[in-house]
Amino acid sequence: MHLYVHIPFCHHICPYCGFYKHTPGNLANREFVEAVLSEAEKRLPEVSGKIETAYFGGGTPTLLSPTHLTHLCRGLTGLFDFSECREWTIEANPATYDLAKAQLMRELRISRVSLGVQSFTPETLETLDRDHTRDEAITAFETLRSANFDQVSLDLMFSIPGQTLEQWQEDLETAVSLSPNHISAYNLTYEEDTKFLKRHKTGELDTDEDRDADQFYLALDYLEENGYHHYEISNYAQPACESQHNRAYWFGADYLGLGPGAVTTLNGQRWKTLPDTAPYMKATQAGLDTRTDIEVLTEEDKRLEALALQLRTREGASVSLIDTPNPVESLTQRGLLIEKDGRLHLTRSGKALADPIAAALA
Repeated sequence: MHLYVHIPFCHHICPYCGFYKHTPGNLANREFVEAVLSEAEKRLPEVSGKIETAYFGGGTPTLLSPTHLTHLCRGLTGLFDFSECREWTIEANPATYDLAKAQLMRELRISRVSLGVQSFTPETLETLDRDHTRDEAITAFETLRSANFDQVSLDLMFSIPGQTLEQWQEDLETAVSLSPNHISAYNLTYEEDTKFLKRHKTGELDTDEDRDADQFYLALDYLEENGYHHYEISNYAQPACESQHNRAYWFGADYLGLGPGAVTTLNGQRWKTLPDTAPYMKATQAGLDTRTDIEVLTEEDKRLEALALQLRTREGASVSLIDTPNPVESLTQRGLLIEKDGRLHLTRSGKALADPIAAALA
């Protein structure tokens, strides 16, 4: 069983982020933590087995105070069996923790940090409206190492309007110089309900397929040359440092999501927790069901999802997930796919076209 906890608080709302989030106001308090723990206790009878991985996402989980973070972690380990948890990740942003809080996170058994840097170059940081500098991002990384985190991931973004190939190269070089265990490199997409999407619709922010491809392949080549294995379209890792929690998603494991806006896939059902923090807290306090958008996953739903997700991975997708061999033959002839030992793998040329290839195979 895998556990995800959504903590929606951000002291600064990034204009490109489509996840449910908001500034803390007076909601980042003990009552919020109690609400998450109440939801966890309510779902406990549906959960079987021990927690294999846990992930605190957001938002910015490191905005929780040391007291509230301690209460949350200890509450969860009191409810669930973490005795065999092999990875516990927390997302963080620069300037949301100091050495003392980083050391506390380590003491609370959190073993991995995903640090949202996005860029190190001033021009790109300004476009993204990030509230940290290059030096602050580097200091934030070094603080985690000082707190004895031996698993740290850096999140970067590319193909941002105005971002040059040289700036992206600089971002990659700076990231590699820090020697993180893992690097996520995400192609900017325009998400619903974001300022970036509104600016894109007016023509202020562009898309450029050539820029997408050039920067994707620059990352692929540079990171692999520097010892990072490309194990999923947007993810690179040093040996044995892949994100075990994300791999569980990609290969269809059940997971329980807690907190406002979290998604759960459990026992053939999928639902979202009420994505509104204040009503969510009131509902949990009253013992009400906080689930929304409940759906029963059909076998066809599972097939299509497995195909789309697994095709993006190093292991590829099983040929048994394909209804007809015709698309495979055509894509293979075009040099976008190869079949090996009953699995379909994207070629180097196919990796930049993962989503349209998956759609063609579906």
